[in-house]
Amino acid sequence: MYTHPTYDRLRTLHLIGMLHALEHQERHPEVAAMPFLERLGILLDAEWSLRDQKRLQSRLRAARLKQPATLEDLDWQGSRRFDRSLLRSLASDDWIRQHRNVLVLGPTGVGKTYIACALGHQACRDGYHVLYQRLPRLLSDLEIAHADGRYPKLLQHLSKIDLLILDDWGLEILTDRSRHDLLEILDDRYQTGSTLVTSQLPVEHWHDSIGDPTLADAILDRLIHNAYRLTIDGESMRKKQRLTPTAQSA
Repeated sequence: MYTHPTYDRLRTLHLIGMLHALEHQERHPEVAAMPFLERLGILLDAEWSLRDQKRLQSRLRAARLKQPATLEDLDWQGSRRFDRSLLRSLASDDWIRQHRNVLVLGPTGVGKTYIACALGHQACRDGYHVLYQRLPRLLSDLEIAHADGRYPKLLQHLSKIDLLILDDWGLEILTDRSRHDLLEILDDRYQTGSTLVTSQLPVEHWHDSIGDPTLADAILDRLIHNAYRLTIDGESMRKKQRLTPTAQSA
């Protein structure tokens, strides 16, 4: 470890990327022949890259994505059927900049959550603040927040998220309070943030599943009319994973 006062100052200023890059330059004398501004540029690039990586890791921790999924790791050639051109378009994040929504639809086990988390991961990489929540768990948390006084603060937090992922839409019958809470969330986010919903329930059944016709109209109006729909079809991947080697070879 180098002990020159310059290194101490870099540590004190928390310029760790520059510190490591300078140590690397000192171990390679041929770098000394480079122009000063070029060497300085390398130091600044190293600091920028390190800080950018730390910001990404912070966004990923805050996102609480259920799966460590990325679009690069997605099996594009598998047996699942979906609009690949649409998914590639969604990877550009233009829909987030435009405050549009995405509905990821399909039967259980086809990878809806994986694709949702992969899009969330891409959004984090592009500098957006993301939050993943299973809708039943979020509605339960909101119910508790009503009782302990956190409700306004929680709503405010949700309103500031660039991309809110609501997994497992339509799994449970909504209570009257849950319907109102869901409307509050979507109303706060309307044209200011993007919401990604996954559901095994066809969209044409969502109105009935919400329960109250008036609230259903208000909720779906804020969610569906400006949403892209990515429908996935195919055999359950969980079912395939449960197959034993003997069953797979049969």
